Amino acid sequence: MREAAKKAGKSDILDRYEKDYPVGPHDQPQSMCPAFGSLRVGLRMRRTATILSGSACCVYGLTFTSHFYGARRSVGYVPFSSETLVTGKLFEDIKEAVEQMADPEKYDTIVVTNLCVPTASGVPLRLLPDAINGVRIVGIDVPGFGIPTHAEAKDVLAGAMLNYARQEAEQGPVAAPKERADKPSVTLLGEMFPADPVGIGHMLEPLGLAAGPVVPTREWRELYTALDGAVIAAIHPFYTAAIREFEAAGRQVVGSAPVGRDGTAAWLTAIGQATGASQNQISAAHSAFLPAIKGALEAMPIKGRITVSGYEGSELLVARLLIESGAEVPYVGTACPKTKWSDPDREWLEAKGVRVNYRASLEEDIAAVEEFGPDLAIGTTPVVQHAKAKSIPSLYFTNLISARPLMGPAGAGSLATVINAAMANKERFERMTKFFEGVGSGHTAGIWEDTPTDRPKFKKKYAAQNAAAAKAAEAVGS
Repeated sequence: MREAAKKAGKSDILDRYEKDYPVGPHDQPQSMCPAFGSLRVGLRMRRTATILSGSACCVYGLTFTSHFYGARRSVGYVPFSSETLVTGKLFEDIKEAVEQMADPEKYDTIVVTNLCVPTASGVPLRLLPDAINGVRIVGIDVPGFGIPTHAEAKDVLAGAMLNYARQEAEQGPVAAPKERADKPSVTLLGEMFPADPVGIGHMLEPLGLAAGPVVPTREWRELYTALDGAVIAAIHPFYTAAIREFEAAGRQVVGSAPVGRDGTAAWLTAIGQATGASQNQISAAHSAFLPAIKGALEAMPIKGRITVSGYEGSELLVARLLIESGAEVPYVGTACPKTKWSDPDREWLEAKGVRVNYRASLEEDIAAVEEFGPDLAIGTTPVVQHAKAKSIPSLYFTNLISARPLMGPAGAGSLATVINAAMANKERFERMTKFFEGVGSGHTAGIWEDTPTDRPKFKKKYAAQNAAAAKAAEAVGS
């Protein structure tokens, strides 16, 4: 599909994706469909409509997942057939759908997303009008063969919107935000727990700064405020396209985050230096918050060996917080790529003896659980499943770790309760394993009068036949 897309005129965008989101040991996502990330960003924005163009099964899966995650909004869908796809009629259908939906009373923006098949077929969303009836039109391609994770698809849409908003601001006056701080603001890049921006705002006060919008934003005009930030804090360091737009707007970007005592001290110093704060202001910020963070960490210690893996982009931050809480963390795997914005966290972790693995595959994360035998495994669903099958307590990163504050004093003790409670379940897991002992696994899973016999020769035979059939079909197609 990648080659087909390039032949169909998508070379420029796929080349940019290859540069922005370099793949790892696997060349396709091992998490959910990447388009879920960009879909979620659009669905969380006020006065923003979403239209998907892709296979019906893909659109069904994406809309089902989006509503499962709390989106209370309809998703537009432009279906296609072989005829409309190859004749170019699909693009006309998309254009017609956009024209029908472009009601300025309801929407500021319409986001149109090509999924795999329309991208591979070269459906040219770039030819859509920039605006219809005053409603902005943002077209993006989010194919599974070009975007490695759903987290990076958030960056695809955030970057496209920032690019549009930056060009608007360069052309003349733009809408003012509902509320505007009377101090220079720090734009926060990356989705985070809702309480974290509030906590960051308090920590910025001694520096004479305020917390600005969180990108991805919740409404269009927040994009202008984000671009106007005194400095950009790349809390999640993989937003490559968004960072490109901020740098084009002349903004400096600072990596890491105020996580733990060490992380908060370094981050406040970096933010203060980037915005011209005095050493007295930086020292005041340290004095106001570092003792409280240290006290919170000491009051809620974590003792045990923990492996961390996930695809959110905040895995290194969580590992830092765990280590400062007293935990041993030998391994951190993230499906996101290595960027210079995560260097402060990587360097700190490696100095503590942690193995940091960017673009980690599922197989590598599972191998780390096998190698280190942790007291707790934090990871994606299949990692958690593997660990629990081995009687190792485990927590799903996205729902149980990301869904709590991590920054400043509030974050210092937030993980301890759930982490310690999970590790205390070790004996319970061992009882469960003992209870289910003897039910088999794989092809023998279950209770049988006659245990099924594995047939490796059959598998080998049919695998060879499938390979031969696929080769023959490829030859016919060429």
